Amino acid sequence: MDYSELTQKIKQWGKELGFQQVGISDIDLQQHEAQLQRWIDAGFHGEMDWMARHGMMRARPAELHPGTIRVISVRMNYLPPEAGFAQSLNKPETAYISRYSLGRDYHKLIRNRLKRLGQMIEKEVGEFGYRPFVDSAPILERPLAEKAGLGWTGKHSLILNKDAGSWFFLGELLIDLPLPVDPPAQNQCGKCVACLTSCPTGAIVENGVVDARRCISYLTIEFDGIIPEEFREPIGNRIYGCDDCQLVCPFNRFSEITDESDYHCRDSLYRQPLHTLFAWTEQQFLKNTEGSAIRRIGHIQWLRNLAIAMGNAPYHADIMTALQQRQGENEVLEVHIQWALQKQQEKRQENTIEVLPAKTKRLIRIVEKGLPRDA
Repeated sequence: MDYSELTQKIKQWGKELGFQQVGISDIDLQQHEAQLQRWIDAGFHGEMDWMARHGMMRARPAELHPGTIRVISVRMNYLPPEAGFAQSLNKPETAYISRYSLGRDYHKLIRNRLKRLGQMIEKEVGEFGYRPFVDSAPILERPLAEKAGLGWTGKHSLILNKDAGSWFFLGELLIDLPLPVDPPAQNQCGKCVACLTSCPTGAIVENGVVDARRCISYLTIEFDGIIPEEFREPIGNRIYGCDDCQLVCPFNRFSEITDESDYHCRDSLYRQPLHTLFAWTEQQFLKNTEGSAIRRIGHIQWLRNLAIAMGNAPYHADIMTALQQRQGENEVLEVHIQWALQKQQEKRQENTIEVLPAKTKRLIRIVEKGLPRDA
C-alpha cells in the first residue's frame, strides 16, 4: 500500500468534511509525562479528579486504544461572525459567554465527522483499527496536535497556528496504520507575554502552565462549589468561560470566521442582560441551552455564575430585585447572592454620595473617620 498517497487522500477527505487542517503524528509522548505528573502533583487540576485518575494513560494512546501507532489530529474553526470581540466585556451589565459555547456543542459534531473520516479510510484500505476522540478521553490532545504540525503550544497552553490563531477545536482519530508523520510547527511566541499579563486571576503561572484553580474557565464551568472571594471581582461579567488570553494574542488577528453555521451565536445567549438570564427557570435554562455545551453545568451553577456577575455590575434596582427573588433557593447559590447584594448595596451608597452637595460629602467623610466636627 502507498501510505504517502493514502495520507494525501486522508487530508483531502478531512477538508471535505469541514476540517481546516489535518496532521499526522506518532504516539510517543514520553517527554510530556514528567510535566503532566508535576502539574497533577502541584494540584493545578483542582477538583478535576479525572485528570489524575488514569495516571499516565493520557500520554500513552496505545493504552487507550490497543494497536494504535498513529494519531490523525484535526482542527476546526469556531469563531462566529458576530463574535463582537471584547464588546460584551466592556458592558458589565451584559453576560459574557466564551465564544466556543455560543453555538452548538462541538463534541458530537466533530466526533461524527471523525467517524466518517474513519469510514472513508476503511472503504479505501479495508478493515482497520480506529477510534475517534473529541475532548472525551484521557489523551494529551494538544501535544499530539503540536507533533502533527497543527500549531505550537502558546504560553497560555493553547495550540496556536500562525495562520489561524487559536479559535479552533481539536479532535483525534487513533489508527493502526503506519502513515508518514508531519513535522511539528515552530514556536513563534517569541518574547510576547500578552496572555500572561492579561489573565484576570493570574492563572498562567509559567509559560504553558495553567493553575486551573485560578482559571475563570475552570471556576465557572468545572467547579460547582463556592467560588473564593478573591476571584469573584476578577470574574467580572464572565458567566461561562473566559477568552481573555486569546483576545489579546497577536496571532488571533489572523483568525478565520467559521464555515459551520452550528457555531454561530444563539440569540438567547448572545449579549443578554444579566438579570434577564438570571430570571430563567430551570425549564427555560434547559430549553435555551439544548444542544449547547453550557447545559452540562446545570441551572444552579448557571445562577451562581450570574449572581457573581450581577454583584460586579453597576448598581441597578432590577438587579437587586432579581437577586432578592432567588434568596433561599440553594445553599451554594445563597452565598453568592448575599455577596452580590452586598456589592450592589455598596455601589448604591456610592452613587448616593456622588449626587450629594460637597458640604454633605465632607461631613460624611468626617463621620466615617471618627474625627471631631471642627477637624
